[in-house]
Amino acid sequence: MLEYLTGQPDGAGLTEICAALGLPKSIGHRLLALLVESGYVMQHVPSGRYGLTLKLTMLGLRHYVRSGLDDLAQPILDRLAADTGELARLAVVEGERLVWVAKAQGARSGLRYDPDLDHDTGHDVVLHATATGKAWLATLPQAQAMRIVEATELHTPRRYGPNIATSLHAFGQMLKATRQAGFGVALDEGEPGTAAVAVAVVDASAAGAAVGTLSLAGPLSRFGPERRSFFAARLHSAAQELGGIWPLRHHRAVAMAPSLAPVTSARSRSSNPHVRSRTPVL
Repeated sequence: MLEYLTGQPDGAGLTEICAALGLPKSIGHRLLALLVESGYVMQHVPSGRYGLTLKLTMLGLRHYVRSGLDDLAQPILDRLAADTGELARLAVVEGERLVWVAKAQGARSGLRYDPDLDHDTGHDVVLHATATGKAWLATLPQAQAMRIVEATELHTPRRYGPNIATSLHAFGQMLKATRQAGFGVALDEGEPGTAAVAVAVVDASAAGAAVGTLSLAGPLSRFGPERRSFFAARLHSAAQELGGIWPLRHHRAVAMAPSLAPVTSARSRSSNPHVRSRTPVL
């Protein structure tokens, strides 16, 4: 319900929410009442429509800052943006999703790319239509990457640029080209008239696992072959720097270890076969 309401800046009525989520009105009403009571949702009395408060936003920002990623990643993004004059962005892997988490705008005059709401910070990356999606998926086995795309992206009705892959076969060919090049490219795909170059960020302490991506995006006219190679080199250098200091997995484990140790010890002595210890992961 929270995810649905993030896409409804003007709020939504009970009937609309329940229809979209396939919920009986009685359950929908109880859930909304709980969210209102908890401060995540407010109801506009005259219209009866429900909308998000800023509480969820503030929790997300607090978590992001405390992870340590803000202090470490933002200076790298700022340098990328200043050096290239384009929009630099970081996306983080969450299970089988990528989420935009930070950005820096390098274009100070003339044409510039400012992503719309669906492509902005806090939203999922559209994997099959972006250089970022290709850069991450290219680090996975082909079968796994294709399964993720088939399940989540290719059948999503949206308006994209003319060069977007419209079949699994076409996207598979793009993915192979991405592996060969060593970086992802999207030309007139995610949004008409735009282009991007992206590379994977690999956690140096996690056996080469891709934990995110760095990308540069801007108007298509500024992303010719030579510029794309220049952007890729800058991105690889920045990704290597960020991967070497990647904070989330290490810092979470260190921070949580003291509080988890007694619980884990107690659980290990439990005879309940369904109890499992939990390890913090990104």
